[in-house]
Amino acid sequence: MSLLWLRFALGCYFIGLIYAFVALSRTSDLFSRIALHAASLGMVFHFVSLVEVFVSGQFVWASVHNGESLLAFISMCFFMIIYAIYQTTSPGVVVFPVVFFLTFVAAADQQPVLLTAFVQRRGWLGAHIVLIFIGYAALLVSFGSSLLYLLQERRLKSKKPTSLISFLPALEVIDQIGYRSLLLGFPFMTLGLLTGSVVALTTYGRVDFLDPKILLSVLMWAVYMIMVFTRWNSGWRGRRAAILASFAFVAALAAWAANYFSTIHRFAS
Repeated sequence: MSLLWLRFALGCYFIGLIYAFVALSRTSDLFSRIALHAASLGMVFHFVSLVEVFVSGQFVWASVHNGESLLAFISMCFFMIIYAIYQTTSPGVVVFPVVFFLTFVAAADQQPVLLTAFVQRRGWLGAHIVLIFIGYAALLVSFGSSLLYLLQERRLKSKKPTSLISFLPALEVIDQIGYRSLLLGFPFMTLGLLTGSVVALTTYGRVDFLDPKILLSVLMWAVYMIMVFTRWNSGWRGRRAAILASFAFVAALAAWAANYFSTIHRFAS
C-alpha cells in the first residue's frame, strides 16, 4: 500500500512537472494554482506512504527507495515554506522536476540498499540522513533561485517584454530566496556531516577522507561554506553566486552517485 500511495503522489507531482515546462514559455495564474494544489495533495499521499512504511517496521533509512522518497518529500516541504513566505511558485520550475524524478525512482521496484549491516548507532544514521537531506533541499532551492536570477536578469536587460518576466518575482526577491535557503541549509548540512562522522567512527574506527563518498561530501560542504561566506561577507550575488551554486549542486549530485561505488558507503542490491 505504501508504494501505491507513493505512486498517487507521483501522479500529482506530474502536474507540477508539466507546470514547470509550461511556465518557461508562458504564465498562467490558474495553472499555477492548479499545480500548487496538486503538489499539496501529492505531499499528503507522500506523507501517508512514508508513515505507513515507518509504522510497518520495514523502514530502512539507507535504502534508495526510502532515501529518495524522503528527500523528495523534504524538498517539497522546503518549497512550500518558500511559497508561504514569498507567495511565489517560481522555484517550482526547478524543484518540481527534481521532486518528480526522485519520486519516480523511489516508486520503482527492486531498490538497492546501503550496506549498513555493521552500523551500531542506527539512531545517528537516521539523524545523519535527515539532516543531510534538509541541506540538500536547501541547496536545491538556492541553485534554482540562482538560475532564475540569471534568467530574470537577462530578460530584463534585453528589454524584451515576455510573459516570463511577469511570472518571475523581482530580482531582489529571487536573491533573498537563494540567500536565506543557504543560511538555513548550511547548519543542517554541517550537522549531517558531523553525525555521519560519528557513524563512521563507531562502525569503522576511522573516517577515510580518501573514500570517494566522503571526499565529495567534504568538497560539497566546502563549496557550500564558500557560498555562505562570500554572500555574507562580500555580498556576492547574481552570476558569481549562480556559478558557485551550480558547482555545489553538481558536487552534491556526484556525492550521491558515489554511494554506488564507495568502499564504506555503498549501495548494493
